[in-house]
Amino acid sequence: MKIFRLLVAVTVVCSVFSPRMQAVVPPPDGGYPNNNTAEGTAALFSLTAGADNTAVGLAALGLNLVGSDNTAIGTAALLNNIASQNTATGSFALFNNINGTQNTAMGFAALFSNTTIDGNDGGNNTAVGFETLASNTTGFNNTAVGAGALLTNTVATENTAVGRNALESNTEGTDNTAVGAGALASNTTITGVSGGANTAIGSSALLNNTTGGDNTAVGLQALLSNNIGDTNTAVGVFALADNTDGNSNTAVGLEALTNNVHGVNNTVIGSRAGDNLVNAGSDGNIYLGAGTGGTSDEVAFIRIGVPLFEGFPYDTYIAGIFDRDVDAASAVIVVADSNQKIGTNPIDANGNRVTFRPQAMLDESLKQKKRIAELEATVERQQKGMEVLTAQLREQAAQIQKVSAQLELNKPASQTVLNNR
Repeated sequence: MKIFRLLVAVTVVCSVFSPRMQAVVPPPDGGYPNNNTAEGTAALFSLTAGADNTAVGLAALGLNLVGSDNTAIGTAALLNNIASQNTATGSFALFNNINGTQNTAMGFAALFSNTTIDGNDGGNNTAVGFETLASNTTGFNNTAVGAGALLTNTVATENTAVGRNALESNTEGTDNTAVGAGALASNTTITGVSGGANTAIGSSALLNNTTGGDNTAVGLQALLSNNIGDTNTAVGVFALADNTDGNSNTAVGLEALTNNVHGVNNTVIGSRAGDNLVNAGSDGNIYLGAGTGGTSDEVAFIRIGVPLFEGFPYDTYIAGIFDRDVDAASAVIVVADSNQKIGTNPIDANGNRVTFRPQAMLDESLKQKKRIAELEATVERQQKGMEVLTAQLREQAAQIQKVSAQLELNKPASQTVLNNR
């Protein structure tokens, strides 16, 4: 329906500008059969059956025979094309394209080498900028925006490069996304290994990556030095900036893990966290909090926060612990030292475990608690017994008082005896 309406609109426009009406002076030229337009020496020179083509410039679409719906503006733009639905704006844009379709090239020599090799055609590519995708031959579904973006790409597919020289050296790596000047600029193929499935967002992000794959870098110079490292994630300015071949690291925050070169499987979240991790062997650490770190190149440490914040010591609150049930058979006491380290086995200065046994203390504490409870129960029973005895003694005292009073009442009156001598 939309196409029908479009055709109706075009018909109306053509009727409006019919020869019966006053034409502009001088009259326009360059109109040819089948809705083709050509302006410039040898533009559309070889056309036979193609339709709806527009060629402006010396030799633009010069060798096109049957291709249709193409637009070429610039010297030799789409010169060798015989396919359809391509757009080239700029001198030598899509110069070598033969059978590739649905390509868009804007800029000098954009998609210059796009062609057909062994039956494979470069199609569905978009190149905007000076020499963008200039070396692409049969690669398809690529998007390059910015001078030199995807410059040396030849057969790789599904890449997106936005920014000057983004993915500049990529040849065969696929499924890469680079946004920012110089992002993934060195990504390439070495001895059959290509850097693929990388995402770089930020100026110079993953700049030096060659064959590393499955990396994600977001931020200025994130993963800047990464060369062959795989499956790394860096979010933040200079995050993992020095990493070259370390794998499976995650760094989130300004300069997080910035000094790491070879370490693997580290997870660091926080500004400038993990500065102490540098060389091979500094693996498997988890740091949470700005500035969190420890000794150089430590292995398999979990650290949360730093001891002080602006001179104030931290108080630690962890929900879901207090008043919760644990298995008494395996429960142990957790202790902490002045270095903020927690554990269940105290050691001496030489690193030897001491005889101090938290479990024995726990058992003894439980025993003492039980004994105290028993003593309290005994005292309570004795107190109740004393209260009963006290009540009985009071009752007996009252009885004695009553008896004494009765005896006093029953006592005979005193008599006086006279002596008449």
